[in-house]
Amino acid sequence: MLMVLYSGLMQKKGDVYRSCAAIVVLRKTAQGHEVLLLHKPRKRDAWQLPQGGRESGESLEQAAERELMEEAGIRVRLLGRTSTVYQYDFPASYRRFRPDNVCGQRVEFVFAVMDQPKAVQVDAHEIDAYVWVHPSKIHMYIRRKQYLGVVRRIVQEAIALLPQAA
Repeated sequence: MLMVLYSGLMQKKGDVYRSCAAIVVLRKTAQGHEVLLLHKPRKRDAWQLPQGGRESGESLEQAAERELMEEAGIRVRLLGRTSTVYQYDFPASYRRFRPDNVCGQRVEFVFAVMDQPKAVQVDAHEIDAYVWVHPSKIHMYIRRKQYLGVVRRIVQEAIALLPQAA
């Protein structure tokens, strides 16, 4: 299901959306499941799921696993993917600095679980912090209403894929 949730620009002929892969990483705790959020060093919309652009020839799953390793230094067990796609346009102020015809991003999501406790290691450059958060607390980190709605929905979808004992 394509969800165009943040669109405010007029597209020009030849404009394209950057293909991105995001990964919902879950871990089991005594209080239930938690999801991994990463923090980018910027003023607005800094907390997000691990994600990044797909490279040529990469599957969605390969891109998600690579981005997770680059941003958090961990490997996980993949559970599946969602049909939800989050597509949004870049603000005009951002596009002025892009030398290409990329007008926004099209983000697809993969689900994963961390079976064994592993230390998250951020690079302190692209990602400067991380947090494991209970799904009911995601709103304390993700502020953009449209993105928050998508993340809440897909986290619940990921949890539903877990076996009852997981």
